[in-house]
Amino acid sequence: MKWLLTGVLLAFSCATSAEPPTLVVIIDDLGYKLDAGEKAAALPGKVNLAILPHTPNGAAIARLGMAAGKEIMLHAPMSNLQQKPLGKGALTDAMREEELRRTLVRSLNSTPGVRGMNNHMGSLLTSRREPMGWVMEELSRRGLYYVDSRTTASTVAADMAAERGVPSLSRNVFLDNHIDAASIHLKFKEFLAIADAEGMAIAIGHPHEETLSYLRRQLPRLERQGYQLKLVSEVLAPKLARMKPKAVPVAAD
Repeated sequence: MKWLLTGVLLAFSCATSAEPPTLVVIIDDLGYKLDAGEKAAALPGKVNLAILPHTPNGAAIARLGMAAGKEIMLHAPMSNLQQKPLGKGALTDAMREEELRRTLVRSLNSTPGVRGMNNHMGSLLTSRREPMGWVMEELSRRGLYYVDSRTTASTVAADMAAERGVPSLSRNVFLDNHIDAASIHLKFKEFLAIADAEGMAIAIGHPHEETLSYLRRQLPRLERQGYQLKLVSEVLAPKLARMKPKAVPVAAD
């Protein structure tokens, strides 16, 4: 009987000490509209803000986000198969190594408080091993992480990050490919289901009013529902702690 009671207590202890599923939410495409950036920075809880480089309000939004406890990422434009325009700071498959590295460093320097980066578009560049290797080497030198937005099934970004010792995550769900409350709700439910099954899930949304309004309502409920919201750096903390960033010069604009 004593053995049985001990086993029951042990099982109960394990069940109650289990980590709740982890959710990572990233808001992309910030930097142009200040009001959208302010609303993203004001979202409740631990949210990650991915800011396009050299945008009119990118630096201001980054500072607002940091003051609100958000994590700041560079949202680096990368060449895509559809040949969509990319804007300033784009990394393309036509660039030689020196130009790509210089462009990336300037973009990182333009983003106050940057802790890592993810790709904006990039269905072409993220499928190319050599340029993605250059990207990861620059991140490694600075002790930064990478989140693969997974805009193509052919991405090699996570593989190249692992080869270069860069801590990385990969996106599971885009919340707002369809910008209406019902569609966003369905994708959010998918996001939670993946976290339930795998222990963690990463969702990317955009600063549409519909997305931000939905998240303002839903994020405060997550803890009561048995989830924990985390910054990317918190999820990757053990790996980031093992990195040894080097002192690097600041590239001139």
